[in-house]
Amino acid sequence: MASPLTDPATDFPRWYQDVLVAAELADNGPVRGTMVMRPWGYAIWELVQGEIDRRIKAAGADNAYFPLLIPESYLRREAEHVEGFSPELAVVTHGGGKELEEPVVVRPTSETIINSFFAKWVHSYRDLPLLINQWANVVRWELRPRVFLRTTEFLWQEGHTAHATERDARDYALRILREVYLPTMVDLLAIPVVTGHKTDRERFAGAVRTWTCEGMMGDGKALQMGTSHELGQNFSRAFGTQFSTETGTLEYPWQTSWGASSRLLGAIILCHGDAAGLRLPPAVAPAQVVVVAVRDDEGAVTAARALRDDLAAAGHRARLDDRVDVGFGRRSVGWEIKGVPVRVEVGPRELAEGQVTLVRRDTREKATVPLGGVVAEVGRLLGEIQQALHDQALAAQRARTTRVATVEEAVEAGGAGWAVLDWDRLGPEGEDRLGAQALTVRCLQAPDGGLALEEGAGGLLAVVGRAY
Repeated sequence: MASPLTDPATDFPRWYQDVLVAAELADNGPVRGTMVMRPWGYAIWELVQGEIDRRIKAAGADNAYFPLLIPESYLRREAEHVEGFSPELAVVTHGGGKELEEPVVVRPTSETIINSFFAKWVHSYRDLPLLINQWANVVRWELRPRVFLRTTEFLWQEGHTAHATERDARDYALRILREVYLPTMVDLLAIPVVTGHKTDRERFAGAVRTWTCEGMMGDGKALQMGTSHELGQNFSRAFGTQFSTETGTLEYPWQTSWGASSRLLGAIILCHGDAAGLRLPPAVAPAQVVVVAVRDDEGAVTAARALRDDLAAAGHRARLDDRVDVGFGRRSVGWEIKGVPVRVEVGPRELAEGQVTLVRRDTREKATVPLGGVVAEVGRLLGEIQQALHDQALAAQRARTTRVATVEEAVEAGGAGWAVLDWDRLGPEGEDRLGAQALTVRCLQAPDGGLALEEGAGGLLAVVGRAY
């Protein structure tokens, strides 16, 4: 059966839309820019969410929940913050059939509402650090929405913390980047990322510094996958949050905020997908292995069910496909589009010889395996596929990243991938010239490619590319 997908080499955006539909990941919602996450897509999100949540808790933060509706006046307390979000705000002016005394904003992010409560909760140095995370939906009125990548409403986590010193706040913002986001993206999603801080033009509205993880997608564009912000004392001053120090003086706490969203599902598609559909890293596959009964044969169906049970008992997320009234070719293509890492095909002829066929999704290679060796071989393949997807993505990222010396060279290289050049040679003026060519500085790095931790560090490298 032929694939129903557009060839990504011909029309990458159309291919992406085809995968969303054919893999049953999501549909467009009835309001422009909204989305419906279907069970297969939401199951992937739950696996991603679970790992991020585990790591956030390991970093000491506790989950809480804050209101969806925020008084409009709260946003106006931090000038840069409201200016940055004004074009994206959804504002409620009527409720219960009456005009509201004060309009309320559907949260685009929660710095303001959370800081209004931090002002109530923080009084002494003993109350710090205060480490809060919430899982929620947010609304930002997107002009050019794309499912998972930029939707009017999306799912995410947002962390908000308060600390006694600037150093403590920075250390925690970087801890989230290093211990939560980076390993989630690399180890779980198998997506290599570059890390660094944003330029003043690109940093989060209201922050003094934004740290970011940037991944390269299959078309060479960059996707911002997670950010961690140093807020300084901007919000604590705006909301009058103060604490008494050990010496009895009053000071404003230093703060951070950080977030990752359902955009990560778009990253999985764009980074790992191929002409046959999704290629899911086993770590985030709702079904890591599907056991398919090839034909309507009682022995094959019984053996397939027993194999599914053995695989599940070994700790693998396994599914059984015994829909023998549906053509085998159609079912095989369907599981390939959904990206299931390993497919076990159970047919009467192979069973007669005590064997089954294993198909790995990433390479589409087939191998015949004895029945008694299926569980062990599937376990081996899952680990191999997880690493292989990461290695392929890393090789592609390196192949499409070019060291350049001028803005002109950056424009040329940035058309197909990323350009890396000295920030001293680029600067804000060069950033303007890049913007005219639909290019942005994705992040600034230290000369060794790591994080530049010191203020005003010299020799910074700018990573330049087109972005989603």
